[in-house]
Amino acid sequence: MKMLRKFAFLIALLPLAALAEDDDSTWNNVLKSQFFAGKTIAESNEVIELDAPYRAEDPAIVPVKVISKIPQGKDKYIKKIWVLVDKNPFPFVGEFEFFPESGKADLAMRVRVNTYSNIRAIAETNDGQLTMSKKFVKASGGCSAPVGADLDEAMKRLGKVKFRLDEGLKSGQPTEAQLMISHPNLTGMQMDQMTRYVRKSHFIDQLKVSFNNKPVLKAKIDIAISADPNFRFYFVPDQPGELKAEFSDISCESPTSRKVCDKGASYSQQYAVSP
Repeated sequence: MKMLRKFAFLIALLPLAALAEDDDSTWNNVLKSQFFAGKTIAESNEVIELDAPYRAEDPAIVPVKVISKIPQGKDKYIKKIWVLVDKNPFPFVGEFEFFPESGKADLAMRVRVNTYSNIRAIAETNDGQLTMSKKFVKASGGCSAPVGADLDEAMKRLGKVKFRLDEGLKSGQPTEAQLMISHPNLTGMQMDQMTRYVRKSHFIDQLKVSFNNKPVLKAKIDIAISADPNFRFYFVPDQPGELKAEFSDISCESPTSRKVCDKGASYSQQYAVSP
């Protein structure tokens, strides 16, 4: 009898487990109207496809990749991609703007995931059409993961930048670039392991990458981007020139409100490119 009761209890939990992996309630009831009120969004992988691990090894650095399925041309291209984590305290990860000069609208980054959640990417093509791809990720505690003991050292490196390009750089061909930024990207929900106080949020909020003064990538980003932001994107080196990253940060009193924030510093870094 005890075994039968246990079996019945487990069966009763199955629908809840299924819902946990396909829970669109936050999207349907809050996020869709907040970010895309009155808009029609097709759900498919025909324009973009989101890639993320089903179970994250570290919730504070979950690798996420958006793979574009259409080339960036003057007649048709992906104009913007939004990335959201439904169940994060602040679901907005970033709004990323692309251009024909981007070559490809592929994008890779590392994000924080605070609890089991759908991660979704919504692409807007230059004709105004919206398409969404999503993945369910099992992770917990990414936004509140403690600040490491080496925060003081991290602050000394604040704003330092490294670029890395694909080997076999070819003129006129889309080339993958990696942008690595030294910044703790504090969420405002993390406890300092030394002082036991919760640190105020301090994160990069604006990013712009250009090649020879032509925009390649623009982004508005937030606390869900992991510490030491790391982005992979494409550009087309059609001649020797300069790849340039410009970004700024802010500090906010509340991790989920942007009403009381202080502007921080602005940074820039150039990288010589010779295809």
